[in-house]
Parts: sequence; C-alpha cells; structure tokens
Amino acid sequence: MEYIQIPKTQKRKLRIFFRNLRKPILKIFENLFIPMSEEQLQDSSPSPPPFDPSQPSIPISYPLKTLEELESRVYFSSFHYPFNVSSVPIQSGSLASRPRILVCHDMAGGYLDDKWVQGGTNEGAYAIWHWYLIDVFVYFSHNLVTVPPPCWTNTAHKHGVKVLGTFITEWKEGRAICNVLLSTKESAQMYAERLAELAVALGFDGWLINMEVDLDKGQIPNLKEFVSHLTQTMHSSMPGSLVIWYDSVTTDGSLLWQDQLNDKNKPFFDICDGIFVNYTWKESYPKLSADAAGDRKFDVYMGIDVFGRKTYGGGKWKTNVALDVLKKEEVSAAIFAPGWVYETNQLPDFQTAQNHWWSLVEKSWGIQQKFLRELPFYSNFDQKMRAMVIILQLMQSKCQIVLGATSLAKAFRPFLEFSEDSTKTIQVIVNPKEASYSGGGNITFQGTLQGDAYFMTRLFLGEILLGNSPVLFTYSVKSDGSSLVGLALELSSTSNEKMSVLLAAKGHTLLTMNQFSSKFSKVIMPHRVVEMEEAPGWVIQESSIKMNRYILTEIHTVCYKSKLDLVDLKLDSSSDDNDLALSGSNYYAVLGHLTVKTSDLNSDFPPSSSWLIEGQHIKWASDLQGAKTLSAEIIWKLKDGNYSSSRNYYVYVEKLANEAAGNSGGTLKKEQEYLGVAQVEAFYVSDFVVPLGTSSLKFIIQARGTDGAGQKLDDCPFFQLAVEDSISPSGTNGDGMKFRNRICECGRKSVIKFSKSKNNPQTSYCCPTDSCSQDRRSNLSKMDGNPIAELREIHNNYLVVGATVWLLGCYLLLLLLVLIMVGNGPVHLKWVEPILAVASPT
Repeated sequence: MEYIQIPKTQKRKLRIFFRNLRKPILKIFENLFIPMSEEQLQDSSPSPPPFDPSQPSIPISYPLKTLEELESRVYFSSFHYPFNVSSVPIQSGSLASRPRILVCHDMAGGYLDDKWVQGGTNEGAYAIWHWYLIDVFVYFSHNLVTVPPPCWTNTAHKHGVKVLGTFITEWKEGRAICNVLLSTKESAQMYAERLAELAVALGFDGWLINMEVDLDKGQIPNLKEFVSHLTQTMHSSMPGSLVIWYDSVTTDGSLLWQDQLNDKNKPFFDICDGIFVNYTWKESYPKLSADAAGDRKFDVYMGIDVFGRKTYGGGKWKTNVALDVLKKEEVSAAIFAPGWVYETNQLPDFQTAQNHWWSLVEKSWGIQQKFLRELPFYSNFDQKMRAMVIILQLMQSKCQIVLGATSLAKAFRPFLEFSEDSTKTIQVIVNPKEASYSGGGNITFQGTLQGDAYFMTRLFLGEILLGNSPVLFTYSVKSDGSSLVGLALELSSTSNEKMSVLLAAKGHTLLTMNQFSSKFSKVIMPHRVVEMEEAPGWVIQESSIKMNRYILTEIHTVCYKSKLDLVDLKLDSSSDDNDLALSGSNYYAVLGHLTVKTSDLNSDFPPSSSWLIEGQHIKWASDLQGAKTLSAEIIWKLKDGNYSSSRNYYVYVEKLANEAAGNSGGTLKKEQEYLGVAQVEAFYVSDFVVPLGTSSLKFIIQARGTDGAGQKLDDCPFFQLAVEDSISPSGTNGDGMKFRNRICECGRKSVIKFSKSKNNPQTSYCCPTDSCSQDRRSNLSKMDGNPIAELREIHNNYLVVGATVWLLGCYLLLLLLVLIMVGNGPVHLKWVEPILAVASPT
C-alpha cells in the first residue's frame, strides 16, 4: 500500500476549504431560526405591475407621452379621466390690461404629491398660497403633453388665476415627433384640435407651446398653422383661454433662444396670446421687447429663473431685482420654478421661507388679484394637501368628531402679511398640525399684549358690493380664555366715503365700546355665540352688518385681551405684581374658519331621493393580517341629469353589524367614518379594511355648500354594500397549517386559512374551531404578524431541513478525514487525492 505525508501548504488549503464549507451550513441554520425582517420581505416581494390607466386604482393625474395617445383620444377612456376634471370655473374672463405675473411650476419632473387627485399623505407637500400675486399659472414637465392636476386648476380658478398645460418637444425624440406633427397642414390642425379638446374637457385654460428642437425651414409654415389653429380653436371653444409661445425655435427653424421679442420670433407671437421669453435676457431687452410688441406689451412675459441659471439679477432671494426692471418697462413677468424655496430647503422652514420669498414679489410688483368679489364666501385657511386631521363639524346642533384625510380644498387662501420684524408682539402662522375646526389649517396668533394694546393683521382683500340684506360673518375661535379675536372691516361707499367696522368678540359690551369706539367708525358685538361642549375650547361667533351700496375691500383680524379678565386679575389680592404682568400679557388664539354670506342665503341641498348612487369596480380581498379589504368606485348623479351646484362632497362610511354578532341591523359604533373629499361626482375607495362582524357598509355622500355648510348626514344619499364572505368558514385543521407560536385566546393553536378564490388566494389567521367567540377571532386577526411571510418561512424550512441533514453528514465525514490529515501520521493516497482535487482545483 502507498502512503504519503501531507505537506504543510496542502494542510493549510484543507483547513481553509472546510472553514468555507462551514459558512453556508451556518447560514442555513440562521435562516431557519431567525425570522425574515420586513425589509427582506419587501425586497423579496415582486415589483408592482406597470401602470395601466384603464384599470381601476387610486385616481391620479398623469401626462401623455406620445402623439399616438393624443391622436387616439385614449385618455378619455382612462379610469382616471373623470377624476381629473376641474370642478371650479374661473371667475374672471380676459386678463387685466396691466403688467402681469405668470408662474411656471416646474418641480422634479412634475406629478409628485399633487398627482393624488383625492388627496395625498405628505403633510409637507409643496403648495402655493400667494394666489393674489399671480395672473397665470403654468403646470410644466418634460413630458410631451403635461395635463395640470385638478387640485391646481380648482385652487387657481377659485382665486381668479388661469391655468395652462404644456406641450413640449425636446431632443431627438422631439424632432421625430415634430416630423409627424408637422408633416402636413391637416396633421398640424388635427393635433391642435386634440389639445384644445383635452383642455376644454378637463377645464383648464389653454397651453404653453415649447418647441425646443431644430426644424427644417420648410416645416415652419405648418408650425405656424399648428399654433394659429390651436389658438383659434381654444378661443372658440373656451372664451378667455390662452395659448402662449415659448421663445425657442425661430422662423428659420433654428433652436436659438432670442431672450427678447424680435423679428425672429414675433411671427409666432402675432398668432397667439403671448410669448414666454427665455430667462437669460439683458437689462435692455425688456424695453426692446415692449417696443417690438407695441400695444401688446403686457402679453410679453419676460422669464426669470428662480434657481438663478444665467438669469438677470441672479434669481433666488434676488428675484425682485429682475421684477423691478420689468415693472419699470411695463412688460409682464414669467417666474420659472418658484418651488426653489421648497426644493433647496430654505431656512428656517418652508412656510416661513415661502412667505418671505413671496413678500419680495409683493413689494416689487404689488397685489394682482382681489379675488373676493361675491358672496357667499368661505375659508378654512387650508394651504396644502394633508392627511389624517381631526375635523369638527357643527351638524344638527351637535359637534361630530371624525377622522380622515382631506385633499387640497377649494377654500380661499388668506392674504397673510410677512414681517421680518422680530419685535412684533404677535406671531401669525397657518398651523396645519393642530386639530382644525373644518378640515383646513388654523391661523394661530401667539405672543404678548399689554393692557389696552391690540394687534391687527390683514386677512383678505376684496371688492364685494353689499346690498339691502344684512351680511353675516361667522367664525370659529379657540383661545386661552382671555385672548379674544375680532374682525375689522374696511368699506368704501360709491361716493368714496371710507368706513371701518369692528366685529368684536364676545365680552363685556361697555368695556369693549370704551376700548375701541375711538379707533373704529362702528363697533358691533356678536348676536350669537355658541360654545361647543363636545369640543371644549371652540367657540362659534356670529355678527351681522347692513351697509347698502358699500364695497367691502378688506378683512383684518383684531387680537386683544378681555378687559373684564384684566379687571378681575387686578382685584384678585392673591396675585402679586409679577403674576399680574405675566398673566395679563400672554396671548394665544386660533382662528378655525370664516364664512361671509347674506342673511337670506340658505344652503338648499337636493333630497336623498333625487340622487342615483351606485358602486362600480367592486373588489374584495384580504390583507396580510387576514382582514377583508374593499376597493370600489362610488358614483352619484342627480336623476334629472343636472349637475349639483355644490361639486364638493364629503364621503363617509358606516359599518353595519352582523346579526350573528348580537347587534341585528345596528352599527359597530354609532358614528360615520370620514373617508375624504370628492371634487367630482365620484370617489374611489381603496383597500378599505372591513372589521370582523361587519355585514354591510353604508357609504354616505354629503354635499357641501359654497358657504362651507354641509347637508345633514341623515338626509344625505347613500350606497349600501353587503360584505362578501370571501373566507372559507370551515374550521377543521385540514384546511389550514398550524402556526408554531400563534395561539388563540381560547388556547388552541391558530391556523392559516385560505380564501376560495383560485385566481387570487388569500390567507389569514384563524382559530381552528367555529365555537370560538367572535371577539377572540377578531383579536386573533389583529395580532401582529404576516401570514404570507410565515408561510414562506415554513415552506423554506421544510426545504432546508433535508439539505441541512445531507450537508451535515458530508461535513462530519470530511471532518474525520481532516483529523487524520492534520496529524503527523501518514495517510493513504487514495483518501487524499479527491479531497485535494476539491480543495485545490488549480
């Protein structure tokens, strides 16, 4: 027999080989006994399917990316199309004959938080609330056809601002698109008509046309036909609409930005409603452009890039430098990407930085819009999209507290003034974090006031002509008790006589008159005060005025301290001077909403019987915790076919109890759960979790008036849907797999239950017996855990057990050989050669 001595180098290789062999075995044991993390589960889950606009899903806004989509009109067959229709017509017609401000919103490709039509979950989402400084709003992205999300259109229209979409061609792909678009005069007209049809159907006001490609000179006539036909079609279909040309390609087909209006781009300007001049202009160009435009100089919008890319003045915090030049030359301004404040995280926070930046615009340009022009008027001071806020509603003389998500509402935004004066005694902010009165954003006043001092700040500007009927002012306040909030009104008569009126807060009439009678033309005490017991702290105050033929021009808030409380404090002998100074100066109050309407206005809502309401695209499933979920579209319309004057609805749901649960025909809890706001006659419910024991769901549609009032919930139309029993009722161990560490309250091991659906099997935790109480089953279904994940773990464990046993046997056998090899004795060659071949494959 042939024996050899193993060299030391080979012994080292063998040790490394067996150490590496040990690693996968230990990894298998680790996976066997250590559960997968949530991150691992998410990483291992399949990627979502591509977006299919024809299939029901949470409604979103999205662009059109090809000419084929535009030509085929496929957008109108999209599930999302009805949700994207604007519900607020614009108040104004033609643009004012003065220098204007156009704002072009370009942020990270567009369609971010604003794409969620029914409201988003990002409380810090970008928003604009300085609408009184804007005339035209352009929603911009680098997609071929950019359709503005309806939240922008609705809000802008509410404030008298026109909204434009964007048609843009860029790069090689854009050149190929233009070759098709401009192939014939007929094709140019057809695509122009498709764009006009899209704008009219969705309710926005026109288009920005940006052709950023080189073209053949022979294509220019058809390009002119495209712009001209689009302008004419928009004007005939929607009076007051706009088509604006971007300073890009010239009349000889070259992509050469002119930075001014001249003979190379004026032929396009002459056949549309204006030109957006590129933002790299020089100081003399605004005057040259005004001269070239003649009597249309207000239609020249000189670009300013807020990011400061080669823009005059440098943009950013010096945007007003360029605005000053444009105002002097009496041309209009096009502010590009004001979201710079948000995207670059300007300090100290977005709201403060946003107010500061727009205050520079206001100082340079002045206020453009006084959008309070008619009654009724309502504002809950909402500034942006948010989710999960407490809403307090006064209904049937009771306060109802409901929880839910709100979308970017259509209420008016306040004209709050920005001040850098840190010595101001009262700080004013819109506070979205605190529970609000009506689902918006509170205006919070906080600071100090001494003695008879009061603080006044601008709230709204308007031009409302008052008539014979008394005008009611109703607002909600929450304060520390001694802090009071009133309203100061500025009015002017038709003969230009000025008058100021204080609508004082509740309090001692004589003391209030003594304090303010010398400061205002008239002081009016509230005729109705409601303290809401169900929501401690909130007080509803209502006052009225009758000022026939006067014009209401301004509304201010007035903050002051209760004189009666100050007197009581002085008389309290237990308070020393320091306590008196401290208690008498601190001020805190919150303004929740404001409604202004005539006394003869009543919110008359159609009765429930006048509505048709139904559910579509109903889909039942079970979530990973085993609870049933519902996705469905709820749609409604008046039987006579007319649209409701409201076009603003709150959607609620009641969960009706199962008779087997011992509550026949009742509700699980006598309350309506708030789901969201609908701006059209449709609402999509997505993955709504249905509690165990629920037999049906009652979806309630509450119409909302323009004065903020809502129809009584008992009088609202509703759609009732029976809950589908999608989980197998069988409780034997044969239709499930026992969990190792999951025990029902009755002491039995839980099992995995499978739904009946063959195409979409679902799983849940269940007690194995039908005799277990419903409460215990409910508690079991709510236990933390993931049945899919546990099934995966169990399946993997069965697979690895066999592999582990095999590998362990191999490892032990090889370990015996190693013990021989690493010793000093000789080893038979036939034992060593195979192992050396594996350990040293080279």
